[in-house]
Amino acid sequence: MLRGRAFKFGNDISTDLIVPGRLAHLRSNLPELAKHVLEDADQTFASRVRPGDFVVGGSNFGLGSSREHAPLVIKMAGVSAVLAKSAARIFFRNAINQGLPVLICDTDAIDDGDQIEVDLSAGTVRDLTNGIVLTFGKIPAVMLRILSEGGLIPYVKKYGDIRV
Repeated sequence: MLRGRAFKFGNDISTDLIVPGRLAHLRSNLPELAKHVLEDADQTFASRVRPGDFVVGGSNFGLGSSREHAPLVIKMAGVSAVLAKSAARIFFRNAINQGLPVLICDTDAIDDGDQIEVDLSAGTVRDLTNGIVLTFGKIPAVMLRILSEGGLIPYVKKYGDIRV
């Protein structure tokens, strides 16, 4: 079970908003880059986010270039999952590879600051602030195992192969 606060963002949050291109020189220093995550969308996000919190987006989250470090620095900032109405396919895959769940659900009723509880196995998002329960598509067992190991590389190091 994952628990934390919702940080609400709008539609079309691009990888450039997640990791500004002007900070590309920090790609070799990911902890420093994580201090700037999403600052072009919300200048205070990186200083306010706490371990377990959630990024809540609208449609088309993670669009743009394939910056593998975009989901990684979100995870490094302490975010336990991204909830969005839809996500760019490459961002979704990169996030799973990095061990960051991206959950597709209707995020309209979630407000900034709401307390959220997510059950990955049951496919539910419970907004503890307003009492609503949302569902997201069942996550395949192999993806749950990849997420539980912290991403694809730790999973393959442990098991040597993808076991379905």
